[in-house]
Amino acid sequence: MALDYQTTGFSDALVILGAAGLVIPAFARFRITPVIGFILVGVLVGPFGLGAAVPEHRWLEWVTISNPKGIAQFAELGIILLLFSIGLELSYARIWAMRKPLFGFGAAELIGSAAIIALALWIFGETPGGSLGLGLALALSSTALVLPIAGTTSAVGRLALAMLLFEDLALVPIIFLLGAIGPSADSGLGELASVIGLGAATVFSMLFFGRWLIPPLFAQAARTKSPELFLSTSLLIVILASLATTLVGLSPIVGALVAGLLIAETKYRGEVELATAPFKGLALGVFLITVGMSINLDMIVADASSIATAVVGVVMVKALVTAGLLRLGRVPRGTAAETGLLMASPSETTLIVLAAAAQAKLIGMDVAAFWQVVTAIGLTITPTLARIGHSVARRIEWRHDAMLEGEADQLQTEPQTILIGFGRVGRLVAEMLEAHNRPYVAIEADVDLVTVARREGKPVKFGDAARPATLARLDLEGASAVVLTMDDPVQAVRITASLRKSFPDLTIVARARDTDHAAELYRAGASDAVPETLESSLQLSEAVLIDLGVAMGPVIASIHEKRDELRAEIREAGQLDVMPRLGGLRTRQQ
Repeated sequence: MALDYQTTGFSDALVILGAAGLVIPAFARFRITPVIGFILVGVLVGPFGLGAAVPEHRWLEWVTISNPKGIAQFAELGIILLLFSIGLELSYARIWAMRKPLFGFGAAELIGSAAIIALALWIFGETPGGSLGLGLALALSSTALVLPIAGTTSAVGRLALAMLLFEDLALVPIIFLLGAIGPSADSGLGELASVIGLGAATVFSMLFFGRWLIPPLFAQAARTKSPELFLSTSLLIVILASLATTLVGLSPIVGALVAGLLIAETKYRGEVELATAPFKGLALGVFLITVGMSINLDMIVADASSIATAVVGVVMVKALVTAGLLRLGRVPRGTAAETGLLMASPSETTLIVLAAAAQAKLIGMDVAAFWQVVTAIGLTITPTLARIGHSVARRIEWRHDAMLEGEADQLQTEPQTILIGFGRVGRLVAEMLEAHNRPYVAIEADVDLVTVARREGKPVKFGDAARPATLARLDLEGASAVVLTMDDPVQAVRITASLRKSFPDLTIVARARDTDHAAELYRAGASDAVPETLESSLQLSEAVLIDLGVAMGPVIASIHEKRDELRAEIREAGQLDVMPRLGGLRTRQQ
């Protein structure tokens, strides 16, 4: 049977796969999120872009998407797989722990934003029913964009996750409410209560029976050692769960979230996450392309001022409401500001609620089209808002921390250890100092590491130790020791020499790359230099020899012998009077 290459499916697949193959590497090279790239591709290949020229230039069919509704199903699959992956990161204990922000911040943020937006639209002439519908639609935030940007483990990510989960749960009641108050209402609040009750029973049934059915199902798939069967089993569970919640009137994304939550409690979680990740990324890219395809460039040009005012107004209201509520809940200033800006854009589910409001005749089709463009633009600028929020949070926290540092410096009387660098190694050293109640202060040039450490209450300051002025700010005269943990051999030697020249009696412990670097640090004046590759190599050698059956006594003796040889090499290369300390040896030898 010959394939019909003239079908729209081939050309649409060509555009989608081409976009995935070009957009992701190109934008990753410039450290720009691919979200913007996919949306711009949608604008270009959609019916308002190059697609408008297809009747005059038939060859454009191969680089445009001629059937937007045909790929909408794949876009919905992307959202379902995204919520499924979020569920994989959760657990029953974590859901229970976030119940307060979910039903507290989540409900307050949705209701507060919707009320203010609805009031503003009513003042500007919209009908009461239309204002309510638009307020509820625009108050929703994008799960598909916010969580990939913020994650679910950071302070901002946890707050965003709680509020977004509440919005997803509230989607179906919102749609039924609009249908009940519309002029053409054919369903009442009784049907809404019925759907909520039936939906709750379905979700609880899935949670109860899934704990017993899913592990044996995955066990059978794992015994076959077939990656294809394992993948198909994962997708089957997701689709069945989504269909179950859809059949009772709930959103399919609720079922996907429940499926992920169930699998997260099994030992197959990691394998499922790896198997479904490529499909999630591609399907999410399709969704973003459909968002771009809904942007009508002619409408934007013709009504640019109104659209810009609407976008700015919605973003400002949601950002201020969210940040204000979080501050009332005693969330730190920086975290509240960053979360507010991250949640400020409308959502992909806004398009669903707009369609429901139009179907209920609460708003006209032209009004719905206008706010669809506003929503698409809002989704496009979400990554930009996230970056702005991150920068604003850093500025707020630094200003606040500067005041606290001034007070702390006045109170600090005990000599403290100074850590130069607070990356992987510096953080571990700090944890050991904390375990033994030794005061310390760290300096780090990576602003993101400083921000994270500050949120955890760590005494970390921003500064580049390569600059002499930065070292001059530190209380080196009163320091008990200085620990250099940076992974820059040249700067480590230079800073060591500078410190030793200014403070002859100061204890300086430095991280060395290898034995040659350790010798160089000793010549520069380090009290101790610890070669990281040396100790890791010796420990690996010890582990493999024991696993191969060599007796532990001879292995330990040979490790000590090799360490002594290397110590002697460092002593000779560094022109030291005493033997350097390495590994577990804690006494100096001549």
